[in-house]
Amino acid sequence: MSTQSNADGHSGAGHAFPWHHVIGFVISIVLTLIALWLVLNGVMPASGLMTVILLLAVLQIGVQLFFFMHITESPGPKYHVLALVFGAVFLITIVAGSIWIMSFGSTQAY
Repeated sequence: MSTQSNADGHSGAGHAFPWHHVIGFVISIVLTLIALWLVLNGVMPASGLMTVILLLAVLQIGVQLFFFMHITESPGPKYHVLALVFGAVFLITIVAGSIWIMSFGSTQAY
């Protein structure tokens, strides 16, 4: 048996219950259910709904990064933050480009 401590201070080789993961899972489910409820019940106009869903999606990304990918638990190199920023630039470009194409795609004659 190993008595070394990991980053969370737990001893052993992963014998503790993963409360961190359970909390992240519950938060992810709640965020998803909020978005689903908003869409199914039509509680706001489409523009407001789109804004709220995008904000919920950003929160979902944060939950995934901090609870499941453990972005803050590693004392790794500083270029990990640069890679995260680079990924965010790709994400914003893809989402903005998709919205632009969906908005103006029907007006183009091919």
